[in-house]
Amino acid sequence: MNEIEAYLKTDPNIGLSSSEVKERLNKFGENTISEKRISVVSRLFKFFWGPIPWMIETAVILSAIVQRWEEFIIILIMLILNAFVGFWQEYKADNAIQALKQKLALTSRVLRDGKWQMVPARNLVPGDIVLIKLGNIIPADMKLMQGEYLNVDQSVLTGESLPVEKKVGDEVYSSSIVRLGEMLGIVIGTGMNTYFGRTAKLVETAKTQSHFQKAVLKIGNYLIVITLCLVAIILVVTLLRHDPLIDTILFALILTIAAIPVALPAVLSVTMAIGALHLARMKAIVSKLVSIEEMAGMDILCSDKTGTLTKNQLTIGEPIIFEATSKEELLLAATLASEEQSDDVIDHAILEIIPSNINLKQYQVKKFMPFDPVHKRSSAQIQFNEQKFEVSKGAPQIILALVQNPNISKQVEDRVNQLASLGYRTLGIAKKEEEGDWRFLGLIPMFDPPREDSIDTIKQAKEMGLQIKMLTGDHIAIAKEISRKLNLGDNIVSAEDIFKEKQLNAINLENYDGFSEVFPEHKFKIVQALQRNDHIIGMTGDGVNDAPALKQADMGIAVSGATDAARSAADLILTDPGLQVIIRAVEESRKIFERMNSYATFRITETIRVLLFISLSILVFNFYPVTAVMIVLLAILNDFPIMMIAYDNAPIASLPVRWNMKRVLTISTVLGVIGVCSTFILFFIALKYFHLSKEIIQTIIFLKLLVAGHFTLYVTRNTGVLWQRPWPSWHLVVVIESTQFLGTLAAVYGWFLAPIGWVYALMVWGYALAWVAVTSFVKILVYKLMRFEDK
Repeated sequence: MNEIEAYLKTDPNIGLSSSEVKERLNKFGENTISEKRISVVSRLFKFFWGPIPWMIETAVILSAIVQRWEEFIIILIMLILNAFVGFWQEYKADNAIQALKQKLALTSRVLRDGKWQMVPARNLVPGDIVLIKLGNIIPADMKLMQGEYLNVDQSVLTGESLPVEKKVGDEVYSSSIVRLGEMLGIVIGTGMNTYFGRTAKLVETAKTQSHFQKAVLKIGNYLIVITLCLVAIILVVTLLRHDPLIDTILFALILTIAAIPVALPAVLSVTMAIGALHLARMKAIVSKLVSIEEMAGMDILCSDKTGTLTKNQLTIGEPIIFEATSKEELLLAATLASEEQSDDVIDHAILEIIPSNINLKQYQVKKFMPFDPVHKRSSAQIQFNEQKFEVSKGAPQIILALVQNPNISKQVEDRVNQLASLGYRTLGIAKKEEEGDWRFLGLIPMFDPPREDSIDTIKQAKEMGLQIKMLTGDHIAIAKEISRKLNLGDNIVSAEDIFKEKQLNAINLENYDGFSEVFPEHKFKIVQALQRNDHIIGMTGDGVNDAPALKQADMGIAVSGATDAARSAADLILTDPGLQVIIRAVEESRKIFERMNSYATFRITETIRVLLFISLSILVFNFYPVTAVMIVLLAILNDFPIMMIAYDNAPIASLPVRWNMKRVLTISTVLGVIGVCSTFILFFIALKYFHLSKEIIQTIIFLKLLVAGHFTLYVTRNTGVLWQRPWPSWHLVVVIESTQFLGTLAAVYGWFLAPIGWVYALMVWGYALAWVAVTSFVKILVYKLMRFEDK
């Protein structure tokens, strides 16, 4: 190790200086895996390449061939605008994802300038001395230089399922997870110079899609098939009628472009990305965008007690002496078995109550073994002058097993049970002289009070259709007492009891309010059993051994202060403690879901309305109700409002929400058919009653499709009346009304259209508003019928 330290020029007692770090950062670069960068020009160009852009480009060329310069200009504008909108949507989504990645960045405890400090892992340089411990993701390739032992999970690199034991002088690799132990290491490789960095280029990250995205994309594909079939029929019929070939092809191309929901994936992505940024501001960071849907549908939350339902602020009670010679001996042993640099709240609480007359500097810690989930105790070998002894603290049953004194076992267990019934956790303390046996010094009672907001939050969760089930490693009596104080319910069971059954009964599990004496492996099985009964499960966790359960859960939630391993396995990472953060995140996710749901309904409705009306007009009445230019204008003016859907004030569903294909297709079809009928009625009024010319009728139909279509966004954004709160956001209202006004001006003054004047324009507005009322009434009726069927 001395050779490596000398080569890297690092003083093991001081670490690197700030100036050395700056110099090495410039030399070696940041400790990050470089990603393939795509230039802005390349990203923009791809929006001019592909089936839809090719169709628009073909339409541009055909317009130029037949010298229809108005159509040429407007279609060219559409091509550029479509590219801009796609580029903007992708840019917003990418920016949001990058912002989330910054919030999820790892930090490391590093020795620099003689002081231990928390440093972003990306700023590590070769020569840095880093403390790695249980639950950490190793931030760089390192050589171990000090400590007793380390168990490392290297499965992400090697595929080995079992942890590997490491000792001083061994190398550990970036992205491995510490399963047991604590050691110091010196950084020997960062970024692309790590083992992980060198192999990263061989690994392709799978992109997952949520159920919602898959379902909506299926709808998109369905609409594409319908569009292409109808357009093909129109093409054949019009050609048989001997309509001009280029005009027919041009119209068919434009109709296809307008009907296909090309913006569907982009709108969904940006809606989720913007929503994820809102969640981050609420101290809840989404690690996978697609998990937002799972959170919106979550109906059971398995919540840790400590730090989520309780404050995680331990109050130490009066110590209970068994074999200690004095209270001071008991407290001293507990203190020596604690670690000053630890993040453990128990260690912090113990260190705060050490009597002032005890001088800890006299006691030299020769060896320290931190607490871990396997051994469930911490211990230290101590030298005091010429005297050597060992101390240990941990769960009373573990310490009793260590001491092996049957004479006091019953007394200790009775006292532990008594304290548990009052809501106290207990800590067992033992001591062993160099030549003697272990002695059970006594118990230290600890009380972790419930959070002030937990009762109200649990009540709120129940009103939202979200069951809260408490999971705790504590004694069943403690769990029952805490559950009673939180009004959570009194049906608490020991995990050990339910796991005696060969097959967990999911229905029985649903009836329990909480589980005591829970081990990490129990969490995994509880989640699996509840999922078998078609529940969407959320699971909170903070430790390295919670990672499997967090991955198995539909919504893995790493609580505030969770280990790196738990954070990497979770879908949602909390930066504030408490259940309220989760409830706020659930509310926000339901809003995001409603935005996506309303857009899907709007998009399908519009496609049915426009495509079916135009197709029937051409096939049945041999009349082109709108021109190719009008279709392009409709598509352009539609682009702007849909960009604002991500910012709308969506309602919060009162119950968990899931993607319901039947419901969306039903309501969309009904609204679409109403739109077709209302447009045909207007068409006949203009033709038979007012005896207007073909060109004027086309402009009237264009304006009606635009105004009524944009009003449909207001109709589809909720299941109730139009004025139901929350009202639309100002972003959405301003853009909708602005595009409607622009379209009206185009119709009135004849921009690319035959002018109709203000009288007819206002009549169209009045007609569209009247049908909005009808559409809204029918929508409410259909939703009521569907809810009745669901019952």
